[in-house]
Amino acid sequence: MQIDVNHTPDYIFETSWEVCNKVGGIYTVLSTRANSLKKLYGDHVFYVGPDVWKEQDSPWFIEDTELFIDWRDFAFRNQNLEIRAGRWDVPGKPIVFLVKFDFLFPMQNDIYAQMWEDFRVDSIDAYGDYHESTMFAIASGMVMESFYHYHHLQASKVIAHFNEWQLGAGALYIKKNVPKIATIFTTHATSIGRSIAGNHLPLYDNLRYYNGDQMAHQLNMVSKHSIEKKAAQNVDCLTTVSGITAQECMQFFHRHPDVITVNGFEKDFIPKGKAFDAARKKTRKTLFNVTEKTLGYSIQRDALFVGLSGRYEYKNKGIDVFIDAMNNLRNTPQMSRDVVAFIMVPGWIKGARKDIQEKISENILSETDCPFVTHELVEPQHDNVMNQIRHLEFCNSENSRVKIIFVPSYLNGDDGIFNLSYYDLLIGFDVSVFPSYYEPWGYTPHESVAFSIPTITTSLAGFGVWAKKEGDTIDGLDDGIQVIHRNDENYHEVADEITSLIYDFSLKSAKQVKMFRQSAAALSDLADWEHFIVHYQEAYSKALEHSFIRLSKPYKLMVND
Repeated sequence: MQIDVNHTPDYIFETSWEVCNKVGGIYTVLSTRANSLKKLYGDHVFYVGPDVWKEQDSPWFIEDTELFIDWRDFAFRNQNLEIRAGRWDVPGKPIVFLVKFDFLFPMQNDIYAQMWEDFRVDSIDAYGDYHESTMFAIASGMVMESFYHYHHLQASKVIAHFNEWQLGAGALYIKKNVPKIATIFTTHATSIGRSIAGNHLPLYDNLRYYNGDQMAHQLNMVSKHSIEKKAAQNVDCLTTVSGITAQECMQFFHRHPDVITVNGFEKDFIPKGKAFDAARKKTRKTLFNVTEKTLGYSIQRDALFVGLSGRYEYKNKGIDVFIDAMNNLRNTPQMSRDVVAFIMVPGWIKGARKDIQEKISENILSETDCPFVTHELVEPQHDNVMNQIRHLEFCNSENSRVKIIFVPSYLNGDDGIFNLSYYDLLIGFDVSVFPSYYEPWGYTPHESVAFSIPTITTSLAGFGVWAKKEGDTIDGLDDGIQVIHRNDENYHEVADEITSLIYDFSLKSAKQVKMFRQSAAALSDLADWEHFIVHYQEAYSKALEHSFIRLSKPYKLMVND
């Protein structure tokens, strides 16, 4: 891939709701990519995040009160911008600015009116997180504008990169107020595509028939879709993370992405050799302990630990398929090995279950009232996972070879039961399953193979599509991954194939499993940022090229479709 040196940026600003704010997969994208960008552009890469921390500070932010202090004082005096500067506590330690945005709420209606006037962004029916996200987006644009003018960057090649619909207003702000800055907008998933899928409508069979604006009205998504669409249409470079989502962009935004910026992963923090073996042994001890205290009895020492994780999107993440597959496995007469299937998706909880905490603390093995869940749910009667477990009459009895344990908590190291981070827990699993229906990329299977965990995913995940092309060459998990073909019609076939794969895996020898794990790690080596950062370089180059072309023409704001 040829990168035009004449279109190489001097400065890059990138902003997301998840900068120093770990709430989803975009945090992984940005935080693992930061080191690669630092190597290319040094301290001319600046991240802008929301300063939403009150009682406690962000655990991922290292404040430096002297960093850019003169500019920050200037920004506060002239634009009322409260900016904290420091470093993001991730590999590469990039410079980060956290900005408060509460001061914009009194001006919210005026801002929305101006967005309508300039770009026809429809905010009239906005609700929920739209307001908070949009005010932060405007504030992030103001930060970039202030830095640009204070440091006289008019002769420099500057990139402003905005992630997801939450930052769409920032992209439009920069286009209007600092048109010399080249803009990039990355949609990691279209809001309409995700909503269609989540509402049990056939996204893929009917994609070419859907009208994005019409579906936004039908699904009460008008404001989010509007800001996302206008940002996509107005930036110098539109990117997304997979060919699957590129089709949605074309259908819903009427613009094909300029670059597919597939997601890489930074593996430097994963232990190696003896350190890996020691970490895995320690985690498996924890998995056995929590399993037995939750179930109330001992399990086989060669039990197979199977995991599913991610956001709690019951259909989109394939949680429904996973439970049905485990039910099939439970009813497989030949099954002779214990399988413990963990569903690790954060739900609405009160906290860790006190009875399980006591059993772990006192090392007591006794019966439990609800041997399915590690944390106390606020409304268990309305929980999809619990309702499906009950519907299938799972009982997690001692004579059943397959058990399901629901972990509805964020795994950040202090959940009260495991007290391990997700990565520290992942290292102890035998196999992972992510039968996604809607998954623009899919960091969970990507992370699994990086940790040498053989994984099952689908052809509706961006990572699955990539893996099918690059490494999933044979049926089964022998090559470390199995990408199951999934469409709008074959739900039960997918569940059956997962059942078969896990059953076959349970029969493999330790020597065979070791080879599977090595194959998984080898595949992940092809999907790290060392290989994928070039796509971002291409996006920067195209954004600058397109901005030069734009600036050579009469100024125009794109408000029409």
